[in-house]
Amino acid sequence: MNYHTPITDALLDGAVRIVRTLRNAGHQALFAGGCVRDRLLGRPIHDYDIATSARPDDVESLFRKTIPVGKSFGVIVVLVGNDQYQVATFRSDGPYLDGRHPSSVTFSDAKSDVERRDFTINALLYDPLNDELLDHVGGRKDLEARLIRAVGDPRARFDEDKLRMMRAVRFTGQLGFALDSATEAAIREMAPQVLQTSWERIRDELGKLLVCDGRSEALDLLHRTSLLKVILPEVAAMEGVGQPPEFHPEGDVWVHTKLAMKSLKSPSFIVALSTLLHDVGKPPTFVNADRIRFNQHDKVGAKMSREIGERFKLSNDEVEELVWIVDRHLVFLGWPNLRQATLKKLFANPWFDHLVEVVRADTLGSMATDDYVAEILAARAAIPPEQIKPARLVTGNDLIAMGHAPGPKFKEILEEAFDAQLEGRLTTHEQALDWVRSAYPV
Repeated sequence: MNYHTPITDALLDGAVRIVRTLRNAGHQALFAGGCVRDRLLGRPIHDYDIATSARPDDVESLFRKTIPVGKSFGVIVVLVGNDQYQVATFRSDGPYLDGRHPSSVTFSDAKSDVERRDFTINALLYDPLNDELLDHVGGRKDLEARLIRAVGDPRARFDEDKLRMMRAVRFTGQLGFALDSATEAAIREMAPQVLQTSWERIRDELGKLLVCDGRSEALDLLHRTSLLKVILPEVAAMEGVGQPPEFHPEGDVWVHTKLAMKSLKSPSFIVALSTLLHDVGKPPTFVNADRIRFNQHDKVGAKMSREIGERFKLSNDEVEELVWIVDRHLVFLGWPNLRQATLKKLFANPWFDHLVEVVRADTLGSMATDDYVAEILAARAAIPPEQIKPARLVTGNDLIAMGHAPGPKFKEILEEAFDAQLEGRLTTHEQALDWVRSAYPV
């Protein structure tokens, strides 16, 4: 492990300048937290946090541009050029009465400051001027052992901030680390308390977990610690739900879902969540008659996905995309037999590429090849864009001019005319208007 990465980039240079300014004023100042961890691991660093003995007023007096984002907690943002740096005074925390924020803070020293942090690998300090690593909690040893371990008593750390339980699991996936057994036991015991955290914060942690490379293994751990059944009982219910072996030799719905998740490549959050939920409708639709079947599980799953999306406070657009993908994840089965209108509407949809990612993951998660996905993409590429999404031959204004009143029938006429246009049965405006007059006389 290299502890002597050379200082070369502008973001790092700005952080070093802040440390030097604080030192020249007689204060202790060190890099702290994730930037130290990632520096030691050789991972990209996107921000630098600085811990210091300087009080917030001292920090504000030493730098021209500052933002008092959390001054009462000792946190000041210092601006250097276009970059922002969080500069925090060494502190000890009072009781966490809300499961997230300390009720009070006491300014302290470096050792006390790191002892309040979440995990040992995030509690390392680094002196960039003397190239010295400061480790008060065994973080260097855990980093080398690739282990996520809470600082001190894990129950105390999770009592302070319930979201730390999700963060522990997320770090295992992001870093490819194992979870310390005592830390895991504490999470399993305290898992229901994660709901004392807002759904927005839970969603953000879940999002980071789902898009990381180790998402499948992290999901397994999320399930093993009981966090999954607390935040996503619909997904936890997949375990043990058998599937017809002729179509799913890989195993039950949970095994299939994990394999599908593993096959994703750099997914967006919604693609990853759609993949996680694509078969969420299988447990409630399971029947075993002539063989195992999941009748209408795509439709049931779409409805469940809407409820889940709303629970996690997704935006309206995110919910609609999630529901659209889950509802259509089976649409390409036997795709050459689909109507041209259906295919072209799918091809034209802005979420089509995301649907394809989920379909490919679903296929690979079934131990099958994804050849037919390439065939679908080739079919789309063979159709000129203007034929996939042409200007409509019949518009609402046309129907109103004919005497049709807006309403459900109005929409039905427009869609039927557009389908006929997409399939080449209507090719001109006049032909389309004649068809409407004939098929839907006023």
